[in-house]
Amino acid sequence: MPKLKSILDLENLRKEILSKIDPKKPCITICSGTGCQATGCEKVSDAFQEELKKQKLEEKVNIRKTGCHGFCEKGPIVVIYPDEICYLQVKPKDVPDIISQTIKEGKLIDYLLYIDPTTKEKIIHESEIPFYKNQKRLIFGNNRKIDPKSIEDYIALNGYSALAKALFNLTPEKVLEEVKEANLRGCGGGGFPTGRKWETTRNAPGEPKYVIVNCDEGDPGAYMDRSLMEGNPHSVLEGLIIGAYAIGSHEGFIYVRQEYPLAVENTEIAIQQAKDYGFIGENILGSGFNFMIKIHRGASAFVSGESSALMSAIEGKVGEPKSKYIHTAVKGLWDKPTCLNNVETWANVPFIINNGADWFKSMGTEGSKGTKIFSLVGKVNNTGLVEVPMGMTLREIIYNIGGGIPNNKKFKAVQTGGPSGGCIPEKFLDFPVDFDALSKLGSMMGSGGMIVMDEDTCMVDVAKYFTNFLADESCGKCIPCREGLKHMLRILNDITAGKGTEEDINRLEELAEVICDASLCALGQTAPNPVLSTLKYFRDEYEAHLKGVCPAKVCKELITYYIDPEKCQACGLCAKNCPTDAIYGEKKMVHVIDKEKCIKCGICFEICPDKFNAVSKISGDVIPLDVPKGTKIKPQKR
Repeated sequence: MPKLKSILDLENLRKEILSKIDPKKPCITICSGTGCQATGCEKVSDAFQEELKKQKLEEKVNIRKTGCHGFCEKGPIVVIYPDEICYLQVKPKDVPDIISQTIKEGKLIDYLLYIDPTTKEKIIHESEIPFYKNQKRLIFGNNRKIDPKSIEDYIALNGYSALAKALFNLTPEKVLEEVKEANLRGCGGGGFPTGRKWETTRNAPGEPKYVIVNCDEGDPGAYMDRSLMEGNPHSVLEGLIIGAYAIGSHEGFIYVRQEYPLAVENTEIAIQQAKDYGFIGENILGSGFNFMIKIHRGASAFVSGESSALMSAIEGKVGEPKSKYIHTAVKGLWDKPTCLNNVETWANVPFIINNGADWFKSMGTEGSKGTKIFSLVGKVNNTGLVEVPMGMTLREIIYNIGGGIPNNKKFKAVQTGGPSGGCIPEKFLDFPVDFDALSKLGSMMGSGGMIVMDEDTCMVDVAKYFTNFLADESCGKCIPCREGLKHMLRILNDITAGKGTEEDINRLEELAEVICDASLCALGQTAPNPVLSTLKYFRDEYEAHLKGVCPAKVCKELITYYIDPEKCQACGLCAKNCPTDAIYGEKKMVHVIDKEKCIKCGICFEICPDKFNAVSKISGDVIPLDVPKGTKIKPQKR
């Protein structure tokens, strides 16, 4: 393919691509993101190729391996166009039936369809499944329509038209004003206005200027940026090139963490294709604008997602933060003006340029415009990636999209914003989700992690988990973060072990204040949020632990397992599966747990048949005495 040298070349190519597409021809799309790869999508794809060949249908049916569709727990996902028939959890053995019945005869395979848990209705079309129906997939929607290794798929969906519009119809100043007017805020952390950051870099003295894509999301359970880079890398490249044009930059970097091999692979292919077609390189589309992009693979340290640490890593130095007496937008990479935004932020830019600031501002709240992608995980029925307008409530996300809490458990809290976010209790479920509202609740938007917790979650244990993560990920450069988090973790360990005192809670609050105020970078400054938010909303749980009680019965040192002699039927499952032989009992004799040998692994509790329900987990209650050895069981009445 010769390089495109003008807008006319691009539009002619788009027309040529579209002319080759038969809208009536069946197209089998297979979600091939990392999540679906873990559940076997490659084998499903191979099975489709073999079956189409076997039935001599290769020329009559297209196959497209796409990026992540979002509904990750139901993968591998197969959607058949043009009818948008959605099949979930497809296995290779299902493929012959799909080809023979759905493709050839137009019949549905009921057991592969989504079944609404409330109405028990079978739902055929992907867009009508409640998980998708209640979203607004602006940035993420094209993932299911594009082969990420095909630039022509992206061009067919109006790809690179925003770049052409910016280069030939708008001045750099006008592009900048459009982004400022749209009030696009950074989607990867504190929500700083994107246009203001661009303007700062543009006006800063010094050449060259750099632009960077931050794809170093390290939050536990978060994978929004990864899925965009895997599924639609050209959308990010287009946004980056437009931003570079507005800022006056001619060189950019994409910083990707080491654990994202598929994102790296697809982005490398996308960059090479963009070069071949003339969207990257010298004299882009004949405009006179030059721009090059390089990929840098990060070493996967959480702190490297911080802007100055990330830039140090690109320079070949240790990825640790610097004091920001001067912002990186003014003095960043190699001490030159540098603009860094995350993947999702850059992917918004083509939509703003094509549709205008007023269109973008029509979505969201007064202070937070557009949409946001969240990683909805934890104790929720429908886990995966969701994209919603700013301002949708937590309740709508968790219940309308997420399908509520499994096993009819009670909702307890939701943690937003990654490890440095806060835990929000039930009374705030109807709060709108935007940058400012979450900050008022003691949490944050962050990169978009959203972890749902139910009644069986210990909030002190949650605070300990995130504090442990952050203490481990601290670069150690500044004392408040390095030492403060260690002391905070030690106190939390004491509390969850039943060794805490009232003074420990006061120390946690004092430590949190020092760490927030004195830490060098945002990792330390926000690290106490999980502790502060759980102390604020769940202080009673901390106080219960001081009395030796874990209300959720999670903390090992504060729980005991007990076999009820009235319920035990001597089935022997608990004894057979106990890893330390801590359970003794004979045939037709009540089984007993030896407390000295018990390591509180919980296997006996999990494996005891529901019909007996003989094993109890106790915390703080009066622990019954074990029955004497040789006590006979009381057979349950049938």
